[in-house]
Amino acid sequence: MEFVKTHPARIYAVVVAALALTAHFVPSLPSALILGVVAAVLGTGEAVQRVENGKTLGAYTGQYRP
Repeated sequence: MEFVKTHPARIYAVVVAALALTAHFVPSLPSALILGVVAAVLGTGEAVQRVENGKTLGAYTGQYRP
């Protein structure tokens, strides 16, 4: 779990890339399913951005310890 807290942006990037490849190479997937996953990914991206912003702010104030 510590790895997830330390590297959320990297994990997010790998998952999004895998989803994009799946959507590209499996054309039989329904569009509604793909749009639902895209909406979930966008929400997850917002959460990852907030975690990264918190780490940056902590680094500036001296409160972040990896």
